[in-house]
Amino acid sequence: MSVTQSRRTVLAGAAGLVAASSLAAPAFAQGAAGSDEVKAIPELAPHWKKLDLAKIVRKRAAFISVSQNNSLYRDWGAQAAEKHWERGSLPATVKAAQAARKADNFVSFSWIGYEVFRENYPQSEFDKVQYASWVEGLNFSPEKKKADNELVSELRALVKPGDLEFNELAFQTAFAGTQLPLELARKRVEVIVITGIHTDWCIEGNARAARDNGYLPIVIGDATGTQKPEQLAGALARINAFFAPVISSDTFVKLLSQPA
Repeated sequence: MSVTQSRRTVLAGAAGLVAASSLAAPAFAQGAAGSDEVKAIPELAPHWKKLDLAKIVRKRAAFISVSQNNSLYRDWGAQAAEKHWERGSLPATVKAAQAARKADNFVSFSWIGYEVFRENYPQSEFDKVQYASWVEGLNFSPEKKKADNELVSELRALVKPGDLEFNELAFQTAFAGTQLPLELARKRVEVIVITGIHTDWCIEGNARAARDNGYLPIVIGDATGTQKPEQLAGALARINAFFAPVISSDTFVKLLSQPA
């Protein structure tokens, strides 16, 4: 694997297949005039259309941002080849996070890192070879490795006392080995709003885990990103079809603005 490939390359083929399948919605009902990320958001699946999403987003809720670190958003980052600073996920995340802050039912905010330099992580045989491939050929000092995993400054400005900041420790979910499950249980959270990267890995993984743990996940589609832009529509279509409603940041803001 070359240094320009991210840890998510393994799903590239699968995302392409989904994009070409019947899961890929033909119409983008949530804002065709917006960014490429907004255009990639599929029409809500028929089963989600039966929900009162305005009521659901008013339940006790948590906001989680996953892997939105310097590694992906800075031109010196380990995953800089993906150039996410040229896409729309960061401003969409800021918009969604600011709206959640204004809503008194959002009782938990988590800013979750995803380290690509994992020399000190417990590793299976699979983990060892795959983790090494993510950083092959990169010569980062300990200081630069630390900076690579730091929350990008645009989101750092939104962090408040009491928020959680921690790294994912499992392969693709924040629900294993972290303080997140206890945080959600203690604060009696029902809904989890998810942003971050990569859509077809950690975002889908956390949406799946949220469902399996009894929560109601909602993915802010334009606040996510895949390794390659053309993979996003397929990834969002799969999540929307099976695991969670996928909506735009503008839709999320509008839902929260409706009378409780």
